[in-house]
Amino acid sequence: MPILRIVALSLVIIGLGFESPGQSPGGSGQVKKTSYKFDFGPGKVAPGHLQICDDQVYSPERGYGFEPGAKIACVDRGGPDPVRGDFCTSDRPFFFSVALPEGNYLVTVTLGDAQGESSTTVKAELRRLALEKAETPRGRFATRSFVVNVRTPQIAGGGEVKLKDREKTTEIWNWDEKLTLEFNNTRPAIAALTIARVENIPTVFLLGDSTVCDQPREPYTSWGQMLTRFFKPGIAVANHAESGESLRSSLGARRLDKVLSVMKPGDYLFIQFGHNDEKEKGDGVGAFTTYKANLKRFVLGARQKGGNPVLVTPMQRRTFDDKGRVTNSHGDYPEAVRQVAREEKVPLIDLHAMSTSFYEALGPEKSKLAFKDGDGTHHNNYGSYELAKCVVAGIKANRLALARYLVNDVPRFDPGRPDSLESFMLPPSPDVATVKPLGS
Repeated sequence: MPILRIVALSLVIIGLGFESPGQSPGGSGQVKKTSYKFDFGPGKVAPGHLQICDDQVYSPERGYGFEPGAKIACVDRGGPDPVRGDFCTSDRPFFFSVALPEGNYLVTVTLGDAQGESSTTVKAELRRLALEKAETPRGRFATRSFVVNVRTPQIAGGGEVKLKDREKTTEIWNWDEKLTLEFNNTRPAIAALTIARVENIPTVFLLGDSTVCDQPREPYTSWGQMLTRFFKPGIAVANHAESGESLRSSLGARRLDKVLSVMKPGDYLFIQFGHNDEKEKGDGVGAFTTYKANLKRFVLGARQKGGNPVLVTPMQRRTFDDKGRVTNSHGDYPEAVRQVAREEKVPLIDLHAMSTSFYEALGPEKSKLAFKDGDGTHHNNYGSYELAKCVVAGIKANRLALARYLVNDVPRFDPGRPDSLESFMLPPSPDVATVKPLGS
């Protein structure tokens, strides 16, 4: 079945709203395209597609291409099907970018090799896990779709998010003018790629700190980066969390303003703070005073836009006592979140309680392997993946309407019986951090 028909069919099934084909106004006043079809490889080009070969490096003038440094091999197998007759691959992770205006985009990839096997993991923007592992045997192909949120710092009505220096450098892919995909795993083989803007689909916004945000480099990762893997392509995840943030500093940077400026009725706002709030000092500052008041401000803001706020308690740090039990390093802050949830009748995902079960199930020594080495706050891929599963369990337990968008291949999760650490495998991204995230 031609890829265009597959995409069209998937849109009918999941009820996505398409923007009219072609173009929409860009922020600079120019008209920018919001849909693309790419055929990878040097062979025949599928009708209506742009051909992508190994020498096409991204440039603002072209508006698409491989990011610099990619070592790409493009292969033509021939045959009557121009989409499946050729592909591009590499023996190392590589990135492909497309310039797009702010919005949500349905991304569909066709993967495989007519004469060989393939194994592909796809991450979007800053290492958001979009496709965990797609394997195709020799001569077989797989078509997979997911939604990627693209954003800019500008706020409708005036002003912009006050970005930190790191957001202008190592984290710039979260805020720039393009959608960037990372192709990874033992033998990624991309035959075709289509991108189209989608309207009228729910968006799950995330606001929080370094344990939630899109961490730019290995081995640091957050549950917010893993959450995308657990949703079908009928919903978007927009992660506006940032390292070092408290409720108060997030307000000051206008992160809540940014979220509310693009929130639609029916969207969700997941709110998880505490790690940095508990360090703030001053008259009247505390869990049951300023922290609760600011939490209620976030809740009210979402509700005024017709959104659905969801409160998430901060996960534990890896602090064990001599009996192998996790000690609470957050003081009254988790209880303050629970109080706001009760008082405002907001769904609560108690990540504080679930992370306790998770860490204790591993024990004082083995639990180190869920964190960046030597760090008791920030997680690696395994730890973040398991915490994302905790959040998914919380979505199901609260019977949130968005649960219908969860993928079907993940069984019920018990944090007291986590996945085997020894069998967990997610290919790391190529860049490695030289400085730790802000916050602790």
